[in-house]
Amino acid sequence: MISNQILQNTIDGLRSISRIDMCVLDTEGTVLATTFNVEDDYRPLVADFASSPADSQAIQGYQFFKVYDEHQLEYMVVVKGESDDIYTIGRIASFQLQSLLTAYKERFDKDNFIKNLLLDNLLSVDIYNRAKKLHIDNEARRVALIVDIDSDQEANYLETIRNIYTFKKQDFITAVDERSAIIVKELEETDNYNTVIKASYGLIDMLKREKLSDVRVAVGTIVNEIRDVSRSYKEAKIALDVGKIFDKNKSVVSYSNLGIGRLIYQLPLPLCKMFIKETFGGKSADDFDDEMLNTINKFFENNLNVSETSRQLYIHRNTLVYRLDKLQKQTGLDLRVFEDAITFKIALMVVNYMDYMESFK
Repeated sequence: MISNQILQNTIDGLRSISRIDMCVLDTEGTVLATTFNVEDDYRPLVADFASSPADSQAIQGYQFFKVYDEHQLEYMVVVKGESDDIYTIGRIASFQLQSLLTAYKERFDKDNFIKNLLLDNLLSVDIYNRAKKLHIDNEARRVALIVDIDSDQEANYLETIRNIYTFKKQDFITAVDERSAIIVKELEETDNYNTVIKASYGLIDMLKREKLSDVRVAVGTIVNEIRDVSRSYKEAKIALDVGKIFDKNKSVVSYSNLGIGRLIYQLPLPLCKMFIKETFGGKSADDFDDEMLNTINKFFENNLNVSETSRQLYIHRNTLVYRLDKLQKQTGLDLRVFEDAITFKIALMVVNYMDYMESFK
């Protein structure tokens, strides 16, 4: 569980303080970390010590100590010498490794718990019992954030986020796939969605300074119980998809502010196809050329104002009117009429949704 590099750093630190050499072995006697040239003469003794009931033993000029993970033997520490000082240093080393094991196990257990919580792999009673065992508050206010990153940019994106993210004690960062990190953030009573969104923009700015440019953050709903974190995560996933479909230029999307896109996202594809067929009179949105689509989008941006739209498109007002009349003949919808404009706008959003869903087939 603990990397060999961390084991080596630990005993190097103890060696620099005590000036006493030591090494760390696994249960089969393989050297994992050492501060001296390991000789083979004591290795036959390792198996006997590992199977003995003693926690420490002095043998042929070496002190042997056991390190347990709960009741399971995990490591053995070997220290050169048999004096009382050597024994004390050996006990300190084994205690240090025992503490490291506990810390790493707790971190692993919490990460494993959060992953299973997000993926709905736990029963309610298990959620509360395990949270209590791991000293995680059941009733804190929390929100799930998904940090979506282009996987081609950075292989170690998770560690990058962990290094720059300002942690609270009960914040968690994990991942359940290869291209996004999940932050389960604990909130203060005064925090709201605006606070979370502002912090999300700050996180994106920091990631950009780390050369991660294509980043999007999706925000779930704020929940008050640990069991509801999975719902916040699912809603953040919906927000991420809806943002990609309907608002590609927005780097932070919140489930609480998705608007009509949330409704369209939940429509079945057969119903969408039927709606498009009725709206466009059997035509496809692909039948409109780029000039017409640009005109339509600009008309919507200017709140159906003919004069302002023609000015921004650098065309005569009559030219715009001609295009709108042409569109009306093709679809039966007059965008100068509010009800028809709403219908057409929704139809374009449905087309975007259908294209997005078809891309996964």
